[in-house]
Parts: sequence; structure tokens; C-alpha cells
Amino acid sequence: MQRIVSICPSNTEILFALGLGDQVVGVDDYSDWPEAVNELPRLGPDLNIDIEKVKALKPDWVLASLSVPGMEKNIEKLERERIPHVVLYPDRIEGIPSDLVKVGRQAGVEYLARLLAEKFQSRLDEIKTRVPLNRPSPRLYWEWWPKPVFTPGKANWLTDVSQIVGGINVFGDDEGQAIQTDWDEVARRRPDFTLVAWTGVPIHRVKKSLILNRPPWKGLPFAREERVHILEEGWYCRPSQRILTGIQHLAHLLYPDVFHEADPDNPL
Repeated sequence: MQRIVSICPSNTEILFALGLGDQVVGVDDYSDWPEAVNELPRLGPDLNIDIEKVKALKPDWVLASLSVPGMEKNIEKLERERIPHVVLYPDRIEGIPSDLVKVGRQAGVEYLARLLAEKFQSRLDEIKTRVPLNRPSPRLYWEWWPKPVFTPGKANWLTDVSQIVGGINVFGDDEGQAIQTDWDEVARRRPDFTLVAWTGVPIHRVKKSLILNRPPWKGLPFAREERVHILEEGWYCRPSQRILTGIQHLAHLLYPDVFHEADPDNPL
């Protein structure tokens, strides 16, 4: 049996999807799904992993990531200590099933990984075919962080998610993965909906009232109570199979007459 360490929440989710949970011996502080992960040793925040704790677990390999700026420091530590590792860096939505296969190949379960990758793509296709084509395309503003304001750009999976549900990311033509902007610029782009998923912040800690009362947004449609949605960051900020839960949930919000609510326990 292998000893695997995961130092990013989305990586942990992929490992468990591949049935490798019993081979995971340590995880970063923010890995919180599935529930079984809570029994594992913690190795520090995903932007600053304690390499000595990693070494103490004697892993056969570490599953690392570059999905968030700053994670490159972890890669440098692994390389310096010559610890075998695999790095995931999905930017667009198609990178997620590719990562399933990449991890499966490394872990010796490539056949299962390819089946799950196909299932992932089938779920995306199924959702796309059900999106109503006879309605205006909703314009979506995604908020990853409030101060300074960060939102996903063209080279990001949330631009793909927007398109899958028939919508438009209002920053989707801006080059790059993450775009720094401000509330005035958001207002100028006139979205229809505000979708808030602050990276690493639990949903119960995000206060909708603070978002509704931003001065540049006063009186604008996308800042109305019913147009602002506080989202589970684990469904949108992590490039794993759980993004399917987020897509289903978003489709339900936009087209409640067509899509039922997502099942958070069964992304695939």
C-alpha cells in the first residue's frame, strides 16, 4: 500500500474519489471533504505546508498543486527535500478530468480514473443539453475575494462553468486566471447576478448585508437581495469533481423550473 500526502483540498477530494482514501496519511489544514479526512494528520495551511511534518509521515509521494498563487513555495520545499511529488495545475474545466487520470496513473488505478473522467464529462454534457436556449444569457459576476477584489478571468474554470449553464462571466474576456478589479468596475459591467465564493472562507462567515450595501452598487439590479447568491466555496474554488455539485446548484439557481437542487454528497 502506498503512503500519499495531499497538500491541497481539491487534491484530497480527487484522491478519495479514486478510492485512495485509505492510502492518504496526511493533508493540509483546509481539506474538509469527505468527512473521513478529519481523522488525518494536518500539515499546515495549503499556502505554507510544514515540510518537516510531511517528512515525518514518510510518504511515497506527495500530491501538490499550483491552483492558488503562492503554492509554488510548497513545490520548492518538496524539490529541496527531494520528496517525490506530482503537481496538479488545472486552469480550465477540462483540466479536472485530466487530473483524475493523471493521479490515477500515478496511483495505479488508471482504469478507474478514466471511467470517472468519462462520467465527469457525461455529467457536463447532460447539464448543457438541458439549459434553456430560449432565454437571455445571464451575466454573472463571480467574487473570489472582496478586498482587494479578485474575480476569475478568461483562463479559469469558472468562465467555463458560466458558459456551461448558458451564462456569461462579465470578466471572461480579461486575460488571465484571476483578475484584480474594484466595485466600480463591476458596476460598469452590469452583471445580472452576483455570485460570492470567497476562497477558503466558510459560507456562514460571508455576510450578504455587507455586499448589498456597497455604495457603488446601490440601486443596481445585481445587488438586490434575490440577485446576490452566497455560495459554498468548496463547490467553486476547488478544481475537483465537486465542481459538478456547484454547476448543478448554479443551474438550479438560474433555472429552478428546469434543474433540481444538487446532491452535495454525490458529485459524480
